[in-house]
Amino acid sequence: MGVRAASAILFLFIATVNADDGGVTFWRNTVTLTCPYTGIWFDKDDKNISQGLTYEFEYTNAKKGQYRCEDDSDRYQFYVQGKVCENCFEMDASLLLVAITADVVMTGLVMVIIFKFTKKRSSAGPPHASKGQGPPVPSPDYAPLNPRTRSQETYSVVNRTG
Repeated sequence: MGVRAASAILFLFIATVNADDGGVTFWRNTVTLTCPYTGIWFDKDDKNISQGLTYEFEYTNAKKGQYRCEDDSDRYQFYVQGKVCENCFEMDASLLLVAITADVVMTGLVMVIIFKFTKKRSSAGPPHASKGQGPPVPSPDYAPLNPRTRSQETYSVVNRTG
């Protein structure tokens, strides 16, 4: 099993393709295609649309598809498909990590502040009883039951079954 996993990982590293310096960038409604060299840009209908290192256009679903840039000897192809919106922004992993770290630090800080301000100001010993007084006297309204004066009715006796 370990040999299969190692060979699969090795195959993935061997099979990777270096994409030179070209790429596709989405920002709000705009798509920017970057070719690794200065060339002529063609759209999906093989129509010459631009010339240069980059090609930028407003993206709609009608414009998804194959684009390419080529010079005398090389050809570089792109497939463009994505979702765009006017108020979108890209959140990279480092920004997300900073947000999570700041949240954890702020939560810890709030916990420390609450702990510091809610500490007891007096010693943690047992409460002091007032001297000279014993426990409170039970109320005279309630007296212990006398077995001779208790009722012998049906529901006044507890029957234990077990």
